[in-house]
Amino acid sequence: MRVWHTLLRRELGGYLLSLTGYVIITAVAFLLGVGFTLVMLAYNGDSLTVPLTELFHSTLFFWLILLVATPVITMRSFAQEHFSGTYETLMTCPVGDAQIVLAKYAAAFVFYVLMWLPLLACLQVVHRQTAGGAPFDWWPAASTGLGILLMGALYLAMGCLASALTRSQIVAAILSFAMGLTLFLLSFAKAGLGARAGWMADAASYLSMVEHMEDFVRGVVDTRRLVFYLSLSGLFLFLSVKVVEARRWK
Repeated sequence: MRVWHTLLRRELGGYLLSLTGYVIITAVAFLLGVGFTLVMLAYNGDSLTVPLTELFHSTLFFWLILLVATPVITMRSFAQEHFSGTYETLMTCPVGDAQIVLAKYAAAFVFYVLMWLPLLACLQVVHRQTAGGAPFDWWPAASTGLGILLMGALYLAMGCLASALTRSQIVAAILSFAMGLTLFLLSFAKAGLGARAGWMADAASYLSMVEHMEDFVRGVVDTRRLVFYLSLSGLFLFLSVKVVEARRWK
């Protein structure tokens, strides 16, 4: 366990002590600021009748952050080890393949959480400008945060798998982005079915990340969403472990 913590600190240091990490945080903070600025301009000082989180979720910036930032965060996880020649050294450490994957995944997840912290400040600033003295409703903000964490957990797991499959960080980022974009586009499959009902419409609704997030931003926490994201995250992490195991014996 001590070796795992050492590996976790090493991975976190790679994010927090590098220029790339701060560029990501700055870019996300900028997109958050632009998104909420556009929301304020659209309402022009009028009182809001829906939660702030619901307004921001409907902007392009929210999904852009999720789709682009997660591949950039995870692309270095294993691909950089191959590129720098430290992968073989890492494999000789007294720690299992699953622990290596979980350490890299945990470090990426912690950085992902830090990346979203400016969202709290944006919510507070916009609330003061538009609420007219009404108290801040924390439950939609909390459920929105849960949705962001669950989606991030899945996308980071996909990114870890993509990074484990290749030696190139660019290829890992592209592969991760392609998988994430495909999953996101499934959100619009229900619209393509038209008026058809039945299991296909139910399946499309179950896979729709847009519908999932609509529930979260309104303060609705459905256990089906929790099962969906946690099970898929576990599946991609399991596949990452298997890829690392296969590479160990090559």
